[in-house]
Amino acid sequence: MLRRAVLALGLCACFTAPVITSPALADPAAPSAEDRALEQKAQAYLSGLKGAEGRFTQTDPKGHGSAGRFFLLKPGRARFQYDPPTALLVVADGANVSVYDRKLKTFDQYPLAQTPLALLLAKDVKLDGRVAASIADKTAKGFTLDLRDAKHPADGRLLLSFTNAPVSLAGWTVVDAQNQRTTVRLANLKTATPLSPGLFVLNNPRPH
Repeated sequence: MLRRAVLALGLCACFTAPVITSPALADPAAPSAEDRALEQKAQAYLSGLKGAEGRFTQTDPKGHGSAGRFFLLKPGRARFQYDPPTALLVVADGANVSVYDRKLKTFDQYPLAQTPLALLLAKDVKLDGRVAASIADKTAKGFTLDLRDAKHPADGRLLLSFTNAPVSLAGWTVVDAQNQRTTVRLANLKTATPLSPGLFVLNNPRPH
């Protein structure tokens, strides 16, 4: 369950299992003018997103579902509170991502900078040379932005889904190196909401 939660939120510190890079991945087609415009819209939206809260639903690669509340405060902070019976709490404090399982009494941390979520929580989102970005899908209702490590494109992907008119973050899918997908969908998204800094503090609750 811990690995499922970490993958779902884009928090996996690394995607290490080897895969074979396909020709399409190694030599992507040049983006169209429409795709470039969508990428710019997504970048502008993410850079302008300073705070948000709402509900999330999560589906892991085996189809198991869970749900909860989320809070985002840029730069670098996020909180995901899972509803019972899932006993997980995931908090990014600007430097690290902490995952606490209240049932198993486990506490784990990952450097935020080494996770895909760091891009979403950056003060100013830049789709530069470090990030390979492309439009994976587009419909009348929205589009999906495919993000990869430009130097290691086969190691994993973060797919950010957006709605159109107006542009808004609808969720994301984490795809690991074995093409296993975990999807998070957002609902009741409220932006520019004052949030307490205390939401983004999670100390190790286990006795030392």
